[in-house]
Amino acid sequence: ADGLHMGSHASALAVAAFAYYYTRRHARDARFNYGTGKVNSLAAFASGVMLVLFALVMAGESVKRFVSPVTIEFNWAIFVAVVGLAVNGLCLLILGGHVHFHEEHAHGHDDAVHSHQQEDPRHADHSLWSSYLHVLADALTSVLAIFALLGAKYLHQLWLDPFMGVVGAVLIVRWSWGLLRASAHVLLDMRAPAEIVDGIRQAIEAEGDNRVSDLHVRAVGPAIYAAEIALVTSDPQDADHYARLLPHDMPVAHVTVEVHGCPSSCPPVPNTG
Repeated sequence: ADGLHMGSHASALAVAAFAYYYTRRHARDARFNYGTGKVNSLAAFASGVMLVLFALVMAGESVKRFVSPVTIEFNWAIFVAVVGLAVNGLCLLILGGHVHFHEEHAHGHDDAVHSHQQEDPRHADHSLWSSYLHVLADALTSVLAIFALLGAKYLHQLWLDPFMGVVGAVLIVRWSWGLLRASAHVLLDMRAPAEIVDGIRQAIEAEGDNRVSDLHVRAVGPAIYAAEIALVTSDPQDADHYARLLPHDMPVAHVTVEVHGCPSSCPPVPNTG
């Protein structure tokens, strides 16, 4: 299970590396209406699916070992697991530095924008987070493998080997579910956090009798949003004027504004955000 898991993550890390390469290479490609930010989330979603599939394989193989135990070469198995743990520890140190940088960057916004990350700010970059998660899961399975092998060798508790395989599979599925949800949120154009939506509405309606009649805000990349705003006002201005009303540090990269004039002071409109 440990070897299969680590092999799968070599592929997952390759997917993440390709996502970064593709995103940068096509960053200015006009065919992508809102940039290539969603490539990041697509790669993360694929990695999450891969994690779940391999966890299910791990669980299946572990159940087979409960029913039909096999001979274990303990010394070689323990040696390989220790080497794997050392490699995973080094990878965690490398990736952890980048994750920490992104976390600090996410916390750099002021209070009005800081809360746009309702989840862990590290989740903003889904490819980076999925890579970190893959390596963390690898390290966990290595620790479980070492513990199980030592218990089986010295305490003659052979059931620990398949049991730890099942435990590792359950934990990996649990972590993967969070990654799948976060990346799917972007891929399915789900609504941005309420703090972002409310911040845009308040910025527009703070001037004159502007009233937002329709508002849609969705993620188009890691902590990057696109907003479509429809408003009514008795003193219509050009669209750029209303776009400039948004705070400069609001993480909105694309803004579309539709302005409707009304002859006198505009009445309140239903909240359709």
